Amino acid sequence: MKRLLSLPLLLVLNGCATTSIWNDITEQQQTEEHLIANKIVQKCEQGDTSDIDSQDCEQAHSGVIPVNHPSEEVDIELQANQAVIEEAIEEPVEITDVWERVRDQLHFAIPDNRRVANQRNWYLEHPTYMQRVTKRATPFLYMIVDEIEKRDMPLELALLPIVESAFDPFAYSHGRAAGMWQFIPATGKRFGLKQGWWYDGRRDVVAATQGALDYLTYLYKMFDGNWLHALAAYNSGEGRVLRAVKHNRKKGKSTDFWHLDLPRETRAYVPKLLALADILKNTDKREDYWYPIANQPVTEVVDIGSQIDLALAAELAEMPVKELHALNPGYNRWATDPDGPHRLLLPVEKVGAFSQKLAETADDKRLNWVRHKVRSGDSLLKLAHKYHTTVDIIRDINKIKGNVIVAGDHLLVPVALKSLDSYALSQDQRIEKLQSRPHGANKLTHYVVSGDTFWDLSRKYKVSMRNLAKWNGMAPTDPLMPGKELVIWVNKVSANQTDNSIMRTLTYTVRNGDSLARIAKRFKVLVSDITKWNQLNVKKYLQPGQKLKIFVDVTRT
Repeated sequence: MKRLLSLPLLLVLNGCATTSIWNDITEQQQTEEHLIANKIVQKCEQGDTSDIDSQDCEQAHSGVIPVNHPSEEVDIELQANQAVIEEAIEEPVEITDVWERVRDQLHFAIPDNRRVANQRNWYLEHPTYMQRVTKRATPFLYMIVDEIEKRDMPLELALLPIVESAFDPFAYSHGRAAGMWQFIPATGKRFGLKQGWWYDGRRDVVAATQGALDYLTYLYKMFDGNWLHALAAYNSGEGRVLRAVKHNRKKGKSTDFWHLDLPRETRAYVPKLLALADILKNTDKREDYWYPIANQPVTEVVDIGSQIDLALAAELAEMPVKELHALNPGYNRWATDPDGPHRLLLPVEKVGAFSQKLAETADDKRLNWVRHKVRSGDSLLKLAHKYHTTVDIIRDINKIKGNVIVAGDHLLVPVALKSLDSYALSQDQRIEKLQSRPHGANKLTHYVVSGDTFWDLSRKYKVSMRNLAKWNGMAPTDPLMPGKELVIWVNKVSANQTDNSIMRTLTYTVRNGDSLARIAKRFKVLVSDITKWNQLNVKKYLQPGQKLKIFVDVTRT
């Protein structure tokens, strides 16, 4: 079969990267084809069309060159080229590991300087640490990466929790920073993270991730699209970084991150993130450092509608309380917050059965209740401590206005379904674990007074400042509020060290005829101290049988 190829078509074929037809036509072949075309034109002009079609005459006069290409040869050529094309185009590779998903989207430039090199070397020299930290990210990493991608933010930010908290949602550090993203209380509130007795949004990974990305977006805009400045500000505050930039600009110095006068921690903070990104992107044996995490959702947020005991929720989800609480670290106590948020993060495979069982559970069965008969000496504060709840909860449930309760009345109080030891990740239990007795040590209780600092108390009791803070679930730089009780472990209690007074806690039962003044005189303390320790109203009389907490200095009694 005869095929006609126009010059424009041949030129198109010449520019096409997916076929070699035109490239296979040599200059000689082109010359021969033009000679054939000229012969056709001559025959057409002479009327000799015995061996050509009249259509060929029309096409030749129009500038179209008739060329013979046996269809079979062309098909073979096209098939051969198609095979080459298919071989050259790699099949899309499915990303099965979230770290690979992050790695493929890293784009920060990594400077070749000593600050980054030092951090990179440290991480590379501690593969066990890296494995432990990256494994801790398993329940949350997919969700974090998804949220970063939705916002079109740099995937390097998915590595930030390694720098901030080692991916520990229960982490607590200096300045009262808490959670995986290490929010201090003020910044947390600023970005919508609720903080209260029942719940702390700074440790809620879902809420804190939203808050952290909101904050980073805000900082990115503030620093005119400079991510290194934004990250430095996330660590040390925007005011400090703005002042450093302004100072350098005024002095005619470079205002890039590497030339700013910033705190030592911040100067290492950004290089840590860049070092991690460099390791993820370039290390050959990535599996030695990055614990494999499936690139698929492993958890799902479930709306629960109202407060629920975490032990009951764990039963409905058919999982241990500790595992449920580990996924929902924002809840401080044995139950979710009565005022919300009303949600739980659950393993995806548990969601269906949990939702069905929850729907079958009446609202009044979500908590365990006790009917308490008010006795002489009872107070709302005392009952709240006894049942591990809050005064407001008892007041709201029982429609109480004010703080007055009457002996003989009955109050309904929510209580934990199981023993408090079962809620191992609640705030009280975590602090209690930190306060476990060191070998051979004696436990003391110190009542904070105005002017106390961790530094002064560490010298007074001859313990390290870090341990003193740790025993009480605090950081060494946290302020101490008057009235706060501190647990202190000392190797030896000496009554002879008058310059190192030791505070002990006593519980005193009020007797007939007792007054605050008489009790204060007996224990050598101030009336004002007793009222603060027990939140008493000095205008009200003490009741026989009432329990009072007294802090006494054993070196003076």
